[in-house]
Amino acid sequence: MSGITMDVSVEKLRLAAPFRISGFVFEEQDVVVVELRDGAHRGRGEASGVYYLNDKTAQILSAIKSRRTAIESGLDRLSLQQLLPPGGARNAVDCAMWELEAARKGVPVGQLAGIGALKPLTTTFTLGADEPQKMADGARKYDHARSLKLKLTGELDTDIARVQAVRSARPDVWIGVDANQGYHIDTLRELVGELVRARVSLLEQPLPRGRESDLQGFISPIPIAADESASSLADLPGLSGRFQIVNIKLDKCGGLTEGLAMARKARELGLGVMVGNMVGTSLAMAPGFVLGQLCDVVDLDGPIFLSRDRAPGAVYADGQIQCGEEVWGSD
Repeated sequence: MSGITMDVSVEKLRLAAPFRISGFVFEEQDVVVVELRDGAHRGRGEASGVYYLNDKTAQILSAIKSRRTAIESGLDRLSLQQLLPPGGARNAVDCAMWELEAARKGVPVGQLAGIGALKPLTTTFTLGADEPQKMADGARKYDHARSLKLKLTGELDTDIARVQAVRSARPDVWIGVDANQGYHIDTLRELVGELVRARVSLLEQPLPRGRESDLQGFISPIPIAADESASSLADLPGLSGRFQIVNIKLDKCGGLTEGLAMARKARELGLGVMVGNMVGTSLAMAPGFVLGQLCDVVDLDGPIFLSRDRAPGAVYADGQIQCGEEVWGSD
């Protein structure tokens, strides 16, 4: 790439309602948007950062702006991997580079990534942690959903009641739960037993980041997914024998380039692959949708929680997400 100009801006996304997980309540989210232009073509990327790593708007902006000269000089995606560490800054720039390159070559990003035509994907629809009956009511409102993901808080009895209420309301759907680091190994076995009884198919990040070794030798009939424990490619070797699935988020790993590399490395290590998202618009979901073509579990429902999404945006229908080239990935 050469002759590039870069624009960096911040947008405030407002959630339609407060969203609760273990230890946090979200009501709004700032995102950083990068646009690269060469005069004839453009590429865009959006990043929310990683709140629990203090990778926030100010840090993202500073990192991007301090590398402006290198980025505008014609840096390619592989060189970007060395210029910026994993995180929101690299994600926004990397995704913009993918779309710009696709536009320049006249091919969609899926083809550029060696995946080909992108097909609709079944996605989870997430229920924030709330009173059990309210979560059950929310599950009924997602009448089109084939898969649900429930946020838990680490309160064992309440979490069990949440899961039971949702399963009773929706006996037909695939259910996964996300503990968001809320549990300790001493209470995990009891939780897992109840999840089995409720026909839950996935348990995401039950223990705090840094306590991965506690899972060594823990036998679970339900696959356990690493989220906070799996930020980037470097974390993957340490997951074997502790987790069965890795949840890849582009804001964590720093873009589609590393996300694709993580998916392929995870397969080599015998791990399943999931794609997730931080809060974001369809511009943030679309690169994840490309990665989702390689995944076993897809969680790309971020825009449905916003008061307003971008237009054109991802289409959610029949429990699936479709991100066409009109959203991102071509010019």
